[in-house]
Amino acid sequence: MNKFPVTVFHNPACGTSRNVVAAVKEAGYEPTVVEYLKAGWTKAQLKDLLKTMGARPRDILRDKGTPAAELGLTEASVSDDKILDAMVANPILVNRPIVVTPKGAALCRPSEDVFTLLENAPETFTKEDGETVTPRR
Repeated sequence: MNKFPVTVFHNPACGTSRNVVAAVKEAGYEPTVVEYLKAGWTKAQLKDLLKTMGARPRDILRDKGTPAAELGLTEASVSDDKILDAMVANPILVNRPIVVTPKGAALCRPSEDVFTLLENAPETFTKEDGETVTPRR
């Protein structure tokens, strides 16, 4: 399955992100895991990712546990460029996990959304909290 690349932009402190990495592996893939808090983002990288997702910066802006409100980013009038610049300066502002495969890219919240981006999925998947989910086919 190496011919079907899977990249997960991951925060290991996030349970949803950990579940996505585990689900991808359970499905038989070995994902490229990018710890974006360490690696950071470039504006061009975020723009390309958002284009693939068909999304705007606000769609992946994380406000919980971040300085988004303090930076004024939660106001409706804030421009996409200002949000992108803030995301580059503060990678924690990007919600996670974001998964990219040949089928597209998406913010995978809830974690079982990842299965829509894979060619193969397990019959069931058990999250780290013990919840068992059946992937959508």
